[in-house]
Amino acid sequence: MSSAEALSEHRRMLCRRRVRFAALLCAALFLTAIWRLGAGEWNIPASRVAALLNPFLDESMRALPEALVVRTIRLPRLLAAVGCGGLLAVAGAVLQGLLTNALAEPYTLGIAAGAAFGGALGFFIDSYAIVPMAFVGAMSSLWLVSLIALRGGGGASGIVLAGVIMNAILSAGVTFLKAIADDRLGAIVLWLMGSLSGASPAAAAVVWGASLVLLVPAFVCARRIDACSLSEGQGELLGIEEKKLRWLMLTASSLATAAVVSFFGIIGFVGLVIPHLIRSFIGPSTRPLIVFCFLAGGLLLALADGAAQAMGELPVGVITALIGGPFFCWILISRNRP
Repeated sequence: MSSAEALSEHRRMLCRRRVRFAALLCAALFLTAIWRLGAGEWNIPASRVAALLNPFLDESMRALPEALVVRTIRLPRLLAAVGCGGLLAVAGAVLQGLLTNALAEPYTLGIAAGAAFGGALGFFIDSYAIVPMAFVGAMSSLWLVSLIALRGGGGASGIVLAGVIMNAILSAGVTFLKAIADDRLGAIVLWLMGSLSGASPAAAAVVWGASLVLLVPAFVCARRIDACSLSEGQGELLGIEEKKLRWLMLTASSLATAAVVSFFGIIGFVGLVIPHLIRSFIGPSTRPLIVFCFLAGGLLLALADGAAQAMGELPVGVITALIGGPFFCWILISRNRP
């Protein structure tokens, strides 16, 4: 077999693997959706759930208690879980590729800590200030990370180190705000732990809109991200303005992450775990990677939220941390193996 034939056969095998994996993820996501919409304090059969989701349901049926539970409580929560999980997974995949660092994601780069600090500060102003302050915090954190990285010589490694520094500083800032919160402490702590229990249709819509803010540029710039992920400086050799691309995707990732944190608090490790798992199945090519990461991230967070609800409405951030913490350690250990 010639090298051209071998390459063609490899591509066919990879394509078949991706099709099978996509079908598996879609089936798992569909079954999870049926479970999440039907399960709870009031268990509703799958056939009834499907009937209640009919967009042409008449007014009398929409007024039924079970219809209100499925359509106004469980469906927005499911959509928020899938949107948040998919968004965070895609952000992790893009940042890991652009910064050529296996540990890069919105939470390790200080973006989420900035959103958390801004949102916590919003509690001291007004409940309506939480969301805009979270966005301000995320973008301010990105600006500071950029400034520190540029002062330190720039480059992907400088951004990661600056993110770690900013994450530590802002986490300390959040702790200080909790210490002086008085009667606001309970609300701040519950928000920071990450929960989807209060998801509204509006919040779910914002998260899906934020997903598009990240997905569209990531999909359009996928080939350039692939070139930059080979090694730092490789994109410049191919005529790609690497710094501009990096800051474009960092800005999109920051805005998208701020949308998640502002409504649902800190839900960590999804952007770290999912990209690594997906790459092992389908390879490192960015365009299919972001599609599969969105599906797998949404599936993971929907399952984690179901587990959190089944255990008495635990914060979903606790579940993802229990999954992601050991995985984070495994990545560190495996990277240092000879």
